[in-house]
Amino acid sequence: MALPLPPYLQFRSALHRLQGVPPWALLSLVLNGLLFITAMAMLRQLSQAGDAVLPQANAFAADPHPTVAPFEPELGTRHSLDYEQWVALLAAEAEAAVARDAPSQTVLLGDSLTLWFPANMLPGRRTWINQAISGEKSTGLRDRLYLLDGTSPEAVFIMVGINDLIWGGSEADLVYNVRKMVDYLHQTHPQTRVVVQSILPHGGEMATWEGRARLVAVPPDLIRTVNVQLKAVAAETGAEFLDLYPLFVNGDGYLRADLTTDGLHLNQDGYMVWRTALALLNETEFQP
Repeated sequence: MALPLPPYLQFRSALHRLQGVPPWALLSLVLNGLLFITAMAMLRQLSQAGDAVLPQANAFAADPHPTVAPFEPELGTRHSLDYEQWVALLAAEAEAAVARDAPSQTVLLGDSLTLWFPANMLPGRRTWINQAISGEKSTGLRDRLYLLDGTSPEAVFIMVGINDLIWGGSEADLVYNVRKMVDYLHQTHPQTRVVVQSILPHGGEMATWEGRARLVAVPPDLIRTVNVQLKAVAAETGAEFLDLYPLFVNGDGYLRADLTTDGLHLNQDGYMVWRTALALLNETEFQP
């Protein structure tokens, strides 16, 4: 039996194997590794300490002891308001944010995945304005960005697209709409940081969501392809790209079972992983 190499020889062998690997690939590997380690550490801390370790989402909120919002297990209309009424409600909330002139405003745009982000799990030291609507598609989100015209956000986070794919929308239209969103936000808020977030994987055959058949019809390769295009749009338009996909995908290309309620929506652990990614970006990119 061959003896193991001494540590210094193992290190030299590893360096030799890395020769020729593009620098961007190494950087991506390191950043993803750090993000994964951070997420796992925070999940372990949460399981040990319970809800007491959950950070307050909005450092300027009036309630010092907020509770976690209930999770919605299904996508679609789960409320008494129709779409136009939801838009009107979000318009009022945007106007209220302008009136309060709250510091460090940060806007979340998206569908039910964003809508049901527990408020007290969002990173602190920011005023979070959730402008998501359950069942939202990229066309609807693009057409209601005017609601933010009077606001002064430091950052806007966009996650949209899974509903487009579930309901048979084309990937070309989705990518086009995201590009138009970024362009519009840059025009109306030139000092605002715009962050495009990747589409998350889904649970496939293991999903229990009522629209499971539609989920199964969306292959993992399609989501990966769209994410590559969204990353390119972010680079071409001067936005940032937050790649959450690697944190949520399992070895088969589907949403990790431990992070979801039904194969589409996230449980508390799933939101903690997302929260950790936002917090890491907050610390590395938004510090004055």
